Amino acid sequence: MNTPMSRRSAITKVAAGAALTAIAPKLRAADEPTPAPAKLKGRINHSACRWCYGKIPLDDLCKAGKEMGLVAIDLLDPKDFETVKKHGLVCSMVSFPTIDGLGGIGKAWNRVEHHDKLVQAYEERLKQTADAGFERLICFSGNRAGLDDQKGLENCELGLKRILPLAEKLKITVCMELLNSKRSHKDYQCDHTAWGVELVKRISSERFKLLYDIFHMQIMDGDVCDTIRENHQYFDHYHTGGVPGRNEIDDSQELNYPRIMKAILDTGFKGYVAQEFVPKRPDALASLKQGVQICDV
Repeated sequence: MNTPMSRRSAITKVAAGAALTAIAPKLRAADEPTPAPAKLKGRINHSACRWCYGKIPLDDLCKAGKEMGLVAIDLLDPKDFETVKKHGLVCSMVSFPTIDGLGGIGKAWNRVEHHDKLVQAYEERLKQTADAGFERLICFSGNRAGLDDQKGLENCELGLKRILPLAEKLKITVCMELLNSKRSHKDYQCDHTAWGVELVKRISSERFKLLYDIFHMQIMDGDVCDTIRENHQYFDHYHTGGVPGRNEIDDSQELNYPRIMKAILDTGFKGYVAQEFVPKRPDALASLKQGVQICDV
């Protein structure tokens, strides 16, 4: 027959065992290593446009970007090339050169009087791009300023053909960006996919293509997925951005980015998709990481 003391001892042992059982899962969880971040699927080459994160030092952007799956940074000048290389990244689209106020969005290749200076500036930038081992260089049409679209095509063709022999020799693809003239860049000439495609056809070089900006072309043309499917051979690079507002590409805007990424992949695209939205949230890097994950299909 058990004594009172032995009963108390048994009860104590049972209680201790129950307590240990209750905390065991917590102890095991604490002992286990923290799970590694989920790896990206690797079907999209993710990049981000530098200017959208201008308040973040480039070193910090490269470090954080690489951790979240970026393989590149877009729109860098030559002075920044070594920084991205140091982090094992590339510049997926080199920024445009400027000379005497020419070369930017408003004043570029659609004016014959700009050509001599632009050729000079672009030949130097092409060499800098090649020396760094990068493969793409952005360009713009310029604003209409009263110039009709047909003449704009003729002038852009005339000027760009002067730099294409060097681009072809150096294996650099010059990409003209499609921008919207409705809200963001009033009067910009290369503002519809059809106009840009016609220019690519006229120049007829594997080293001249379009930068299809999804944000801009949703505003101007819409019909994004079918436009990509029907014209992908003329596109060499893609930019993202939420519509309206050019902010985060989450469910606060109207575009279905996973569906668009699938449309891009269905064309066999092997280039880069660069996030080009301006974060509204205080944590810009968290927004960038979210954008990368949304596009990782």
